[in-house]
Amino acid sequence: MNKKMLALYSLKYNPFSSEAPTQDMFVSPEIDSFCWRIEHQVGEGGFACVIGDPGTGKSVALRILAERLGAMRDVTVGILTRPQAIVADFYRELGDIFGVALSPHNRWAGAKALREKWLAHIDAALYRPVLLIDEAQEMNNAAFSELRLLSSAHLDARSILTVVLAGDGRLATKLSAPDLLPIGSRIRTRLRTEYTTPAQLRKCLTHVLSQAGNPSLISPDLAATLCEHAAGNYRVLMNMANELLSTALQRELEQIDEKLFFEVFAIESKSAVGRKTK
Repeated sequence: MNKKMLALYSLKYNPFSSEAPTQDMFVSPEIDSFCWRIEHQVGEGGFACVIGDPGTGKSVALRILAERLGAMRDVTVGILTRPQAIVADFYRELGDIFGVALSPHNRWAGAKALREKWLAHIDAALYRPVLLIDEAQEMNNAAFSELRLLSSAHLDARSILTVVLAGDGRLATKLSAPDLLPIGSRIRTRLRTEYTTPAQLRKCLTHVLSQAGNPSLISPDLAATLCEHAAGNYRVLMNMANELLSTALQRELEQIDEKLFFEVFAIESKSAVGRKTK
């Protein structure tokens, strides 16, 4: 963390960084509604999914959801970090997440051990396991099938695991394929993240600046310009704002305004034109 930046602009942290505190993130009404529904689904288990284009808020939705679920009593949240792994590594990571020694070479015994632990904890202490998987479009079909079989009991009459999948449009296509229809048909709760309006981006920008401690860091005119040029994409908005903040820090400017925006991004545009003409 750049202490000079924090001191110069009276910030608690960089408001445009992906490492900003989860509790300070902007929560859209759609994400808030989705999290509420998952919180009430956890006791019943089953599948949910978040689908959208890059930069529209899928990972942020998962972070906010993980924060909220982590505050709930008896809920254990696990995050799968390597969705693209083969089935053997999938079992290794799952065992590590939920504290069960699994043998990837004996899937039946591994699945049995994990299910027995979940069932015992659920019956004894209302233990409710939740698995979050970002970039789920990278998962192979065999791992998806194992996940479906792991999550149910009593001839599919009982769901013992809540699974939240997040991915881009390829995930929707994947779940509609014949091999994965058994999972696609089990999706109970959905969130579709989409490109948004400049007004919604402005709400997000105002919120993160206020939470970071300096609502006036960016001039009102620049805030409007950024939101108009972000193409409805939260990530694009934050990346542009972060680049301006870095330049302002280098020049030790008191405030980030439209003049700096046109200087920085005009230089980038000229550089791109120069590369094309070579």
